[in-house]
Amino acid sequence: MESASRTPSSPIADVQGSADNRRIAIDKVGIKDIRHPVRVRDRTDGEQHTVATFNMYVYLPHNFKGTHMSRFVEILNSHEKEISIDSFKEMLREMAERLESERGHIEMRFPYFINKPAPVSGVKSLLDYEVTFIGEIQQGKPVMYIKVVVPVTSLCPCSKEISDYGAHNQRSHVTVEVRNRGFIWVEELIEIVEKEASCELFGLLKRPDEKYVTEHAYDHPKFVEDMVRDVAMRLNEDDRVGAYRVESENFESIHNHSAYALIERDKEAEADWKSA
Repeated sequence: MESASRTPSSPIADVQGSADNRRIAIDKVGIKDIRHPVRVRDRTDGEQHTVATFNMYVYLPHNFKGTHMSRFVEILNSHEKEISIDSFKEMLREMAERLESERGHIEMRFPYFINKPAPVSGVKSLLDYEVTFIGEIQQGKPVMYIKVVVPVTSLCPCSKEISDYGAHNQRSHVTVEVRNRGFIWVEELIEIVEKEASCELFGLLKRPDEKYVTEHAYDHPKFVEDMVRDVAMRLNEDDRVGAYRVESENFESIHNHSAYALIERDKEAEADWKSA
């Protein structure tokens, strides 16, 4: 019997590109949690090397069976290791074009390090922040977001008010995601949050520094509601921010649960509505 195996010259079937008769589109399909070395722009040193985790998705119309997963990796590897907002937009466009999709989404999450001097001794140490670049493209129009998770100290105003001495405080994570319409340094978003916290964090503190941060937090008590409102006020004043989402989670030191607050605002949509 003649072998049914494919000969070397036979064409390879494109199964993913074949038709699908279920008539159900897929909103996001692609690859998740692929790591890749990158260089990102640094306000102080020009750039820093880090490793990012990428999620890359496209919209799949109802009439296609699947997408070509290998093309996501090819696109990622074809770009230089230095990733900026501009190159991120280029990668979005290329992904949508090569995968023949009207919509695309890329997330690039990475640790970002800042060399911070202690408040009194001036001794420097690195502190890491989680940063994510998020890009979406629809009908050839890219939209960019920057997301940062900033660890800070929060001290409870109620505890300070009712106690004869001391007040409970805890570490908090304030997450800010902005849709920018002008260039914004990652460090600027971090500084906005740290200035509105009870106190910022440091990697290394000497005894005079520890005294300073303890007393500074005591002098600047903040509820979780205060944290998101104060950060939101700063973002409202910044014309480079088109929309934002601010979250604060306080990992309570006297409870086995967290306190949480969130504010979302689309400044551009509000401006369009008012001008209509």
